[in-house]
Amino acid sequence: MNSLFPGSGEQVLDLDWSFYGPVLIFVVLIGLGVPVWVGIGATSIALLLWSGVLPMSLLGGSLFEGIDAFALTAVPLFILTGDVLVRTGLSRKFLDVAEALTTWSRSGFGSATVLVCGMFSAISGSDAAGAAAVGRMTINRLVESGYPRPYACALVAAGACTGILIPPSIAYIIIGLVLGISASTLFQAALIPGLMILAGIFITNSVVNRIYAYENKTSVNLNEWLRTLGLSLKNGWYAFIVPVIIFYGIFSGRLTPTEAGAVAVIVTIIIGFVLGTLKLADFPAMLVSSAKVNGVILPIIAFSLPLAQALATMGVPQGFVQLVTSLSTEPWVIILLMIVILVAAGCVMETTPNIVILAPLLKPLADEIGMNEIQFCIMMITTLGVGFITPPLGLNLFVVSGLTGESILKIAKQAVPFVLSMLAVTLLIAFVPEMTTILLPDIYK
Repeated sequence: MNSLFPGSGEQVLDLDWSFYGPVLIFVVLIGLGVPVWVGIGATSIALLLWSGVLPMSLLGGSLFEGIDAFALTAVPLFILTGDVLVRTGLSRKFLDVAEALTTWSRSGFGSATVLVCGMFSAISGSDAAGAAAVGRMTINRLVESGYPRPYACALVAAGACTGILIPPSIAYIIIGLVLGISASTLFQAALIPGLMILAGIFITNSVVNRIYAYENKTSVNLNEWLRTLGLSLKNGWYAFIVPVIIFYGIFSGRLTPTEAGAVAVIVTIIIGFVLGTLKLADFPAMLVSSAKVNGVILPIIAFSLPLAQALATMGVPQGFVQLVTSLSTEPWVIILLMIVILVAAGCVMETTPNIVILAPLLKPLADEIGMNEIQFCIMMITTLGVGFITPPLGLNLFVVSGLTGESILKIAKQAVPFVLSMLAVTLLIAFVPEMTTILLPDIYK
């Protein structure tokens, strides 16, 4: 699979106002709240005009090439699958099973909330969709169970971060396209790290609950637990047909991510019709909702191609590598610097623009220290995932705040333990390559 972006020029050029001017335009536009794709588009045009490194006549072709990729077809399919999942009520079945699985825990419903976030993530591939869907089902019940509302919101926001971390993930499709890496390979590599993030959030909630005694659920005996679990599986087993198809199809190599997304949409729709929870009248709203999300992602990718081409021709990636390595040549220091950059970027900008802008810049730096490209991709996406629950952007914080009316700052304060647990897993990914390559063929190790 070829990279979406060309290799950098061999010579590193001295940067002047023709570079810093467009950068300033981008910063100002993003600061004013202009849509990200508009900011990237204006920056691309300014860079091409002022630098003259590439002719403006290439802009139209580059915009088309930016989205002319079969792999991108998977993005709207997984988004639509998430919408259908909610409208058919299958997400409720996930919650019932998750609740049955955690009846043994003192933090029962809190633990169930984390699990259902992971289950939803294994289908939708989107953080915001998971935060909205799970938040509507669980936040009020979490409060009734004894959790403070800001903490309940933080728990849902953190659990929904797994939307881009547990495959199938839209973020891995995009970074695979940007760097020329198979999305299926990235899905396999991301499985263990994604589950570790989920486990970290699960354990963090259990520890916090034990300290503050938010929820003291009475444990049940083994027979009662098995009976409850069996009943929930009997009533909702069909909800798991979709994730099984996705995982089996992708991990067995029988389906590409795009084909898996198409099959998931069709199967989810069929289940909805069979259950009577989905009607033809529901389709316009579902399609419009999915189109709105997709309409945010694709223009960013399209306008990022001419930007990346201009930066590559100017030698910016090599210049960035030289700048960082002039500070230190120690691999562990460079890895920490990359993590700091990604955390900071994730705090102020969404995942998609961060991927298309930063991946071509940081990948040569990872190559310089001998980091496996698969490990680099997983580390990058996991680190950017932290940004979903950190101000000032914190997309998941805004989603759950919009659902409940709770202050974003109060939610962010309660999310600090989850941020720390996610960063701990990120460090493991960064310094233990086996975490990302253990499921892959030897060629990737």
